[in-house]
Amino acid sequence: MRRLTENKLVIASHNQGKIRELKTLLDPLGYTLLTAADLDLPEPEETGLTFEENARLKAVAAATASQLPSLADDSGLAVDGLNGAPGIYSARWAAPERDFGLAMERVYKELQSTSPHNPTARFVSVICLAWPDGHVEYFRGEVEGAIVWPPRGDQGFGYDPIFQPDGFDITFGEMSADQKHGWTLGQEQALSHRARAFKRFAEECLEG
Repeated sequence: MRRLTENKLVIASHNQGKIRELKTLLDPLGYTLLTAADLDLPEPEETGLTFEENARLKAVAAATASQLPSLADDSGLAVDGLNGAPGIYSARWAAPERDFGLAMERVYKELQSTSPHNPTARFVSVICLAWPDGHVEYFRGEVEGAIVWPPRGDQGFGYDPIFQPDGFDITFGEMSADQKHGWTLGQEQALSHRARAFKRFAEECLEG
């Protein structure tokens, strides 16, 4: 496992919701953070068939272009009653306009037509850290829960308003950032998929 010794890091994303969450997790660690959007880097086409492959595509592209260590997240909602869909295609279900209202409605309608009594689902996040020399490390986090309808809450982003994590009676869309991530409150176990992946990254890759 290679440790991150540099103090400057690129968040390889143009997604403002994802950037906001990763900055929330990274800011307390004292890194100088840049984003792919800040550097005007093109968004690579996500042609991978797994979260790991797509995270690597984004992280390696940013590290190569910026010559700085780059961190990318690929994440999505996997619904059991839809055979794991939308999965790696979660963003694409929102169409080019990134309309997650339509995407959430599609999840609900397809679930009602195929498996209405099986609402179980999970959020998956894979973080890839890439260096300019091509070395990569992966960190995966998952959180189990269920699909609820109608959507509840206007916090977070994406599918958060229809995902209720196990052990809670509110959705991610109804949680503050501290509630959603959990680990930022000093809990032993991070709550969100992204915070769980980030916790592994921090424990295994950061100095100190």
